[in-house]
Amino acid sequence: MDRREFTKAGAGALALTTLGVSSATAGPEHMIRKAIPSSGEKIPIVGLGTNRYGVDNSEASRAPLRAALRRFKELGGALIDTAPQYRSSETVLGDLIDELGIRDELFIATKTDVSGAAETDRQMQDSTQKLRTGTLDLMQVHNLRGWKTAFPVMRDWQREGRIRYIGMSTSRASQYADFEAVMRKEKPDFIQVNYSLEQREAADRILPLAADLGAAVIINRAFGGGRIFDAVGDEPLPKWAQDFGARSWAQFLLKYAVGHSAATLAIPGMTKVHHVDDNFGAAHGRLPDAEERQRQEAFYDSL
Repeated sequence: MDRREFTKAGAGALALTTLGVSSATAGPEHMIRKAIPSSGEKIPIVGLGTNRYGVDNSEASRAPLRAALRRFKELGGALIDTAPQYRSSETVLGDLIDELGIRDELFIATKTDVSGAAETDRQMQDSTQKLRTGTLDLMQVHNLRGWKTAFPVMRDWQREGRIRYIGMSTSRASQYADFEAVMRKEKPDFIQVNYSLEQREAADRILPLAADLGAAVIINRAFGGGRIFDAVGDEPLPKWAQDFGARSWAQFLLKYAVGHSAATLAIPGMTKVHHVDDNFGAAHGRLPDAEERQRQEAFYDSL
């Protein structure tokens, strides 16, 4: 079985028969968690990105997502990141979370991207209704859109207890200069940024600034949009990766991203149970230290 087949089948699932007891099933109590700087609340280092949850109402479309979400909860997952821009994702998540009865165990994050205070307020109310929750754990300004009017409204909601944390997101290095300026001005509880072995620019200024400001960091695109898997091709996973508990390329990449001292968690997309099993393997064992992360970079750069 080559690397692509192994990844598609799911390292976490295969581990039960080929590697002994899967680290993903070791139990939530053994999961790596990091603290949110502004509160000290601890959160698992693997969350769920849902830009592929915008499906129709058919059972055929929703059944795999329901199963993945159920497994996510069983393994101790908490943060689920979504957005109104992800088609029907908020509605689908609201329905599935309600069906599974797991709202109290989750940390729900969504976004706003409209201009004007009234528009922001309406969009956030709409998200609350679709997600079927009275309180949103995290509201983020999406790609800086409408940030000047959004932050005051978000802070009002936060004071009223309708939002627990406020933040901002980007997935493009071209926005970093503006993103840094808004971070300094607004000092959010969270930021969300793209960071991976392929895209390391955030480590130059954004991640250090987040640490200085005491902002939690959500990592998106830890797989580089999937391009890293193409880059590694059929290369076998380095044996030394097992020193920090990585048993698949997905775990190797997630442990690298969250291994940065400023990172709090990563949010890979997971639409199938075997995705969840594999990715949650990264939340067990330990994270690579600075020297091991340099070795990961050197290995990737040599491909």
